Amino acid sequence: MNGLAILLSITTAAFAIKKPATICSGPAPARFTPSEKNILYKLGDRNISFKVTQYGQLVTTCCINLHDDEVTAVKAARTVLEQKGGILIKIENNAQRNISFPFKGLVYTFDPNRIFSRTGIDATLKANGKKNPLAVVEVEKFAAQLLQLIPDTISCIVALHNNTDGDFSVKTYQNGGKRQYDAKQVYADSWQDIDDITLTTDEILFNKMSTLGYNSILQDNEKVNKDGSLSVYYGELNKRYINIETQHGKTAQYGEMLSKLLFFLQEEKKPDVNQAIADGD
Repeated sequence: MNGLAILLSITTAAFAIKKPATICSGPAPARFTPSEKNILYKLGDRNISFKVTQYGQLVTTCCINLHDDEVTAVKAARTVLEQKGGILIKIENNAQRNISFPFKGLVYTFDPNRIFSRTGIDATLKANGKKNPLAVVEVEKFAAQLLQLIPDTISCIVALHNNTDGDFSVKTYQNGGKRQYDAKQVYADSWQDIDDITLTTDEILFNKMSTLGYNSILQDNEKVNKDGSLSVYYGELNKRYINIETQHGKTAQYGEMLSKLLFFLQEEKKPDVNQAIADGD
């Protein structure tokens, strides 16, 4: 083998070790046929729909989409859930991020990822125009209804989000970033786009995703800004939550990250074979 061939061989091998595996080029046949239902909820004087899609009978995975304009995440999740099984809950909001609703002659607007605390609801209504105590109660009941849709069997909530180039990234949580104090640990990988991230309340999931080379943030559940977001809500409950986020349009990257996460979650649920053998002795 000549010198150039050796160099190419070494370079290729190094890249293969560092770069996470990608999704197969062709989609595999679906294992689970989706079953959909729309649940109407009266928010103020507006009817809004929660679309709940179930893949398979045994539901151990729950993906939730709060911003209806973040379609890349939902498209990727549907493909993955057809293979892995689970449930997808999404707010139907005419492809808009924020939700507006008429109530007692006025129109109120809020970010649906800022409604899981009274403080968060106050802040998001005020930031989007106006608030009053009765409107706060309406949004609070809306959030409670959304949380009730999540099955009790779910041990980890997977939030589906997308972002735009440079607007929100792993750098946001590094030293000097506007959310540096929200993070307990940050892993930034030079092979990954800074906008493609995972953010979790759970150290085990942080370690697993960062080990694969994905940009990862471990939320500081005690010091994080209490902004009413779903990650803060679950962090305060000391429950597992993870947000997978890529730029709009990066469906393959999103599917890869979500597939790896669900593989980890499913592996955790397998019985300990060695322990079962020992128990049988």
